[in-house]
Amino acid sequence: MAVAHLVRPLVRPFSEFFRREAAGGIVLMLSAGLALVLANTSWGVARYFPGLWEEHLRISLNGLVLDKSLLHWINDGLMAIFFLIVGLEIKREALDGELSTWRQAVLPIAGALGGMLLPALLFSLLNRGTPTAAGWGIPMATDIAFALAVLQLLGPRVPLGLKIFLTALAIVDDLGAVVVIAGFYTAELHLGYLCLALGTWGTLLALNRLGARTLWAFLPLGVLLWFFMLESGIHATLAGVMLAGAIPLRIGHPRPDLLRLLDERLTFLKHETHGADADPRTISEELEYLSETISSPAQRLEQRLHSVVSFGIIPLFAFANTSVALDGSMFAQLGTPLGLGILCGLVLGKPLGIGLLSWGVVRLGWASLPAGVSWRQLWGAGVLGGIGFTMSLFITLLALGEHSEGVGVAKLAILLSSLVAGLMGYALLFRVPAATSEPAESLSQTPSP
Repeated sequence: MAVAHLVRPLVRPFSEFFRREAAGGIVLMLSAGLALVLANTSWGVARYFPGLWEEHLRISLNGLVLDKSLLHWINDGLMAIFFLIVGLEIKREALDGELSTWRQAVLPIAGALGGMLLPALLFSLLNRGTPTAAGWGIPMATDIAFALAVLQLLGPRVPLGLKIFLTALAIVDDLGAVVVIAGFYTAELHLGYLCLALGTWGTLLALNRLGARTLWAFLPLGVLLWFFMLESGIHATLAGVMLAGAIPLRIGHPRPDLLRLLDERLTFLKHETHGADADPRTISEELEYLSETISSPAQRLEQRLHSVVSFGIIPLFAFANTSVALDGSMFAQLGTPLGLGILCGLVLGKPLGIGLLSWGVVRLGWASLPAGVSWRQLWGAGVLGGIGFTMSLFITLLALGEHSEGVGVAKLAILLSSLVAGLMGYALLFRVPAATSEPAESLSQTPSP
């Protein structure tokens, strides 16, 4: 009982993150399903649905004009906030979380690398010499919200160690996607705007080094960074990752000073609020002050944006980008190199890449399975890695172009692959009993894959 009392506060932040991500995945499923229904019916407002995203929104400020379609504003604007959250999560895990030490990081890093390289290789082999060869990055991604939503449905059958592994793997996966987007899916460069973007980022990094702690010192420059990136030709969403790298993650007080401050303020609060007539505003203001003091700017921003992204931006992105009008010819095109490349990459390449490279680093003695996690469960998590929904859709638009003939087929292949991966992963993990999950094998008894 005493051990459980000590451990519970340590795992609570991850548990809260997992529940929120899982709930976001359910909202994401509903948004995609609704978009498909509206795109394939002709009653009521659904008749106007396909053309809605081509309507333009124009913003003008002192002679500066941005005139983009609603789809562009979502994919280039709102998704920058999603990438900001991705960047904050990568930074947190790299400095203080599951990726902060080599022993912790090697297993999810190896799994993520295998889960990116093998799908890209399969896609490239199937699409070599075709107009869709540039889409090799499409099957590389894992959608953490969808994957965790499936794990949530399994309840106690899934140990916490497996959830942490899959989350860390998806974060490394996101980092790989950022590198791929920046390095391989960049339009024509405009060096003047690129220099302005780098100069703005340098200013943000300098503010961090100088000890700036208020978010308002960073966010306006972040908007400016986004604009310069948009005009430079490099995809504007990467400004979110760059901004995340500049926002301070460390708490501004040394540990002894922080503990002393907490003791002083809590003592003050106890004396000030003694009695039934305590002013609730005093309690609220003091707790808000303490929260601002003991958390870093990166922590505060991530907490404030996470629900907005999970329940607003990502479902809206899915709603706008899964409006595929389905017909028989589109299903027939799943047998083309593009459709087969995505299906094979996500359904076969992902689990094989994750499982084989994870097995390899454990066999070499570089890593061990998380506590309470069996190989069967790790392979099940690898299958769930084939749910590539959000990032796969995003890379599709960059690789093929929003109005390319192959975009509809690619979207359908991503939807089907994610559905198959989710059902297969659920079935594999469901077969492992909740109370009698296989223990993780020791390094000296590593099984063959």
